[in-house]
Amino acid sequence: MPGMSGHGGDLSVTVPPVVRLHLGRAAVQTVADRSHIDLLHIKGDAVEPAVRPIASPGSDVDVMVHPAEVAALDAELRRLGWRVYSTFTSGSPFGHAQTYLHDMWGFLDLHRCFPGIGLEPGQAFGRLWATRRTIVVAGVTCPVPSIPDQAVILILNAARARRSIELIESWDGLPPEFRRQIEREVDALGAHLAFDAAFGRLDAYRQAREYRLWKAVTQGGGRVEEWWGRLLAAPTLAARVGVVLRAPLVNHAHLEHRLGRQPTRRDVVREFFDRPLRGLRELVRRRRP
Repeated sequence: MPGMSGHGGDLSVTVPPVVRLHLGRAAVQTVADRSHIDLLHIKGDAVEPAVRPIASPGSDVDVMVHPAEVAALDAELRRLGWRVYSTFTSGSPFGHAQTYLHDMWGFLDLHRCFPGIGLEPGQAFGRLWATRRTIVVAGVTCPVPSIPDQAVILILNAARARRSIELIESWDGLPPEFRRQIEREVDALGAHLAFDAAFGRLDAYRQAREYRLWKAVTQGGGRVEEWWGRLLAAPTLAARVGVVLRAPLVNHAHLEHRLGRQPTRRDVVREFFDRPLRGLRELVRRRRP
């Protein structure tokens, strides 16, 4: 079965990327099935034609699990040769996904929540799981969200990717009843702010705790704006303290990706002092007329 061995040699060189992606999806589903973990496939080639007629297969596998199942799946993935490429805390300002890399199957994004869904992550997963459908990939049955939920996830993802114009054109072409189904799911998932941000209506939420973060993500902004947004979006005092403590730290994963090699101690020290200087330069540039 796919994914049940460790490292896979140089298959990644000879297997076409789309085939490798399909096999990677089947591999992670096999891992979840054998571990009795409920897992949903999202985005990319897991999106059905009814939602996106010309679906891009993407470059990695995206899956979502209940937050309580993350540790179990993480342990099993590592045992089978998946290496952590970026962590929940280092991967994005929302802390929603952890990225893995396997020598044979490529990249995997493991989501414990989805940015823009305001419902508590465990409840949100439960709702998505309750109305799931299935697709078959490389001979393996893979659960996916319902078609309206697939559409919601794509819209929220488009907001972060700043694809509002493309999205509005697609939205206008949807049947009215399908649009109403999507809007009902947005309401049930508490995703109004991100949904409206996707259509350029974010300013209606200026008083919301998450406004500054979504503004930085969807409309562009430097690291200072992003970290300020993270601080304001933190739901508790403890979470805000955590943001403040992490802000000056060097993101080793990002630094490694930028350098294209393992950072040395000197690289880390240099980055530690360069970060606040870059932040000051951003502030100066934005204050200039």
